[in-house]
Amino acid sequence: MISIEAQLSIFLDNRPGALARTCQALAKEQINILAMSISDTVDDAVVRLVVSDAKQAARILQGLQIAAHEHQVILMDVPNTPGSLAKIAEQLTVAGINIEYAYCTGSPSQPTGHLVLRTNDLEATINALS
Repeated sequence: MISIEAQLSIFLDNRPGALARTCQALAKEQINILAMSISDTVDDAVVRLVVSDAKQAARILQGLQIAAHEHQVILMDVPNTPGSLAKIAEQLTVAGINIEYAYCTGSPSQPTGHLVLRTNDLEATINALS
């Protein structure tokens, strides 16, 4: 599976409870978090979320006075084998596509993992990887 999905980027205070309150508010409204990345700074954390309903999640976050910035990303299944990410990176290199950022996960017991990818050209990325 490979698709273009909405990702929400938010800034949270870098302190205990900030993420819990945010996740609880989304869960209360039946918003499922499909992917998440957190990068910390001294005072804030940048949280990137791919969720089951980005528009509703943005409204919920706004109610919490958390600004959400929406960006389009690639969400894809990848084989959970050594070299899978290297192959993807090489295919994008050959196509002249720059990877702006990525995050992924996999489980040793599963045959595939999941990759979230932001590039300079999402449609060309899908074409290069299809």
